[in-house]
Amino acid sequence: MRSAEARPLRRGFTTGACATASAAAAFEALLTGRFPDPISIRLPNGSDVPFALAHRALDGAAAEAGVVKDAGDDPDVTHGALVTVRIERNVAGAGIAFKAGAGVGTVTRAGLPLAVGEPAINPIPRRMIAAALAAVAARHNAPADAVVTISIPGGEEIARRTANPRLGIVGGLSILGTTGIVIPYSCASWIHSIHRGIDVARAASAGRIIAATGRTSEKAAQALFGVPEYALIEMGDFAGGLLKYLRAHPVPDLVIAGGFGKLAKLAQGALDLHSSRSRFDPARLAELARAVGATPTTAAVMANAASAAEALVHATGAGIGRALADAVAAGARATALATLAGGTDVEVLVFDRTGALLGRSGA
Repeated sequence: MRSAEARPLRRGFTTGACATASAAAAFEALLTGRFPDPISIRLPNGSDVPFALAHRALDGAAAEAGVVKDAGDDPDVTHGALVTVRIERNVAGAGIAFKAGAGVGTVTRAGLPLAVGEPAINPIPRRMIAAALAAVAARHNAPADAVVTISIPGGEEIARRTANPRLGIVGGLSILGTTGIVIPYSCASWIHSIHRGIDVARAASAGRIIAATGRTSEKAAQALFGVPEYALIEMGDFAGGLLKYLRAHPVPDLVIAGGFGKLAKLAQGALDLHSSRSRFDPARLAELARAVGATPTTAAVMANAASAAEALVHATGAGIGRALADAVAAGARATALATLAGGTDVEVLVFDRTGALLGRSGA
């Protein structure tokens, strides 16, 4: 028998898919007076998926339906959120109009795939909703003219834990999804936010962006350079997602800021810095230490270190901590430049856990 730990990770559904299901159910109720429950919608891959309703309301002039988002086994901050849609009739021939209700954001900054002033309902969810409403309208020989207002109760508070404030999306969450499906631990939403952050920075003509592995290094780097908030990219472990996008969408200057351990892995050529997907190589770090003056004894001790932090303690004790951190920064910069393949200059800053600068390359 397979253990619980070995079971396949369960997939979930995006806010876009939940909004589509809610919209289809509400439109059906507006036209017929009845809410289909469950409501089935077609995803972009052609599959039909049922959704149970968690909210319904009908007052004659409008109908509301809601679906609770199930993100499966993905650690999504919107898991468990109620995605509601209110449908009202639009002017004949006007088609579908989208509005942001409570908890759904509004775009205030250029660079996103939506115009400034638009509700943060991304293009593919809009197309999914339009297709679902068209199918309902066709079944009842009715026009697909509707005003679609999407709300997520508590969405404004949840959005503070996302990249939306930095991207210039105010007032709440975005309605997202390209396939309708959330793949557990795919980290697609994080990489998506990195890409949109770069788009926003480029649209604002940011000459320099700072990409950091964590908040401590981000704050320290921002204090050094004084860049605006929109020029900060929360890279996390996804150096590859950042660098590969910048290769096609360059900016003049990139600053990579992070802790010693993460950047040691980048220096070793890893582009995914998560502990489950890349490993710190103490032997290679020991070789680097020897190149900057470590004695054979110190290098041997470092080669058996259990972590990059432990190796750095040994190097610092031997008086080569700064030289080693500079060498790690130089190696990380070389990896970044090789991945970028031109178009963007790179500086790398290595910080400790308190935000103190340990090493630097490319200044």
